[in-house]
Amino acid sequence: MTDPAQTAARLVLVTGPSGSGRSTALKALEDIGFEAIDNMPSSLVPRLVRARLERPLALGLDTRNRDFSVNALLRLVEELASLPDTVFDLLYLDCAEDVLIRRFAETRRRHPLRPDLPPADGIALEARLLEAVRSRADMLVDTSALSPHDLRAEIVQLFAPQGRGAMGVQVQSFSYKRGIPRGVDMVFDCRFLNNPHWQPDLRRLDGRHPAVAEFIMQDSRAQPYFEKIHAMVDSLLPEFAKEGKPLVMLALGCTGGQHRSVAMAEKLANALARGPWRVSKRHRELERKAGMEPPANE
Repeated sequence: MTDPAQTAARLVLVTGPSGSGRSTALKALEDIGFEAIDNMPSSLVPRLVRARLERPLALGLDTRNRDFSVNALLRLVEELASLPDTVFDLLYLDCAEDVLIRRFAETRRRHPLRPDLPPADGIALEARLLEAVRSRADMLVDTSALSPHDLRAEIVQLFAPQGRGAMGVQVQSFSYKRGIPRGVDMVFDCRFLNNPHWQPDLRRLDGRHPAVAEFIMQDSRAQPYFEKIHAMVDSLLPEFAKEGKPLVMLALGCTGGQHRSVAMAEKLANALARGPWRVSKRHRELERKAGMEPPANE
């Protein structure tokens, strides 16, 4: 018997604040076989998709569209979600306001909503306008710490044909000093574990180094804690998959995001990779460090 999910048309609506990476995401979708159209007036979308889609289709819509309104966009989303024989997803690319301000400053662009004012004014207004759309999103990708290359990898993981049928699981480490990552489904705190930062020979290393991981796991609380996390996540992932969730995001945090959370995230990702899931891992503060941004100290 033919799987209906394999014969259904694929439709993705990509939106989010200006500067969040929509063009990069659409290009990545185009590279994996989608027909990609950006800045199409939302009033024309129903006519475009009324006929049977011959190829997967990705549409980029945002506040720059000449007929944009939040209510109209939400109505369009509900209309597209109700199309028969169509798998529809609203992909929202989110980004922290301070990062958007920096991106506009680096490119010397004016914000489309407030071209005569500083970009911060337009960014704040756009965030308020899109709040309801963000809440409706089927998929949310926070691009604040992502390079264009990283964003492309995220999109490929979510939408590449070879990835269908297996839910994605992203395990990431972070520093509580920089805040909990946006869009995560479960957060685990590693700050109570023994801290390698206070060991002079381990301080300059990170949690991927065997010596750091060994030091952390020597803490009598570490292995029981890991086993509880693994057991809970392992029991919940099949339930997420039954609900059709394409990506589950797990975050493990410590004070500086260099040692304890990194080691535990590596251990959890490796354990989950032995299951049926498509597992990826990110270390937010290590990526910032590699990008020459000073990390928060442990």
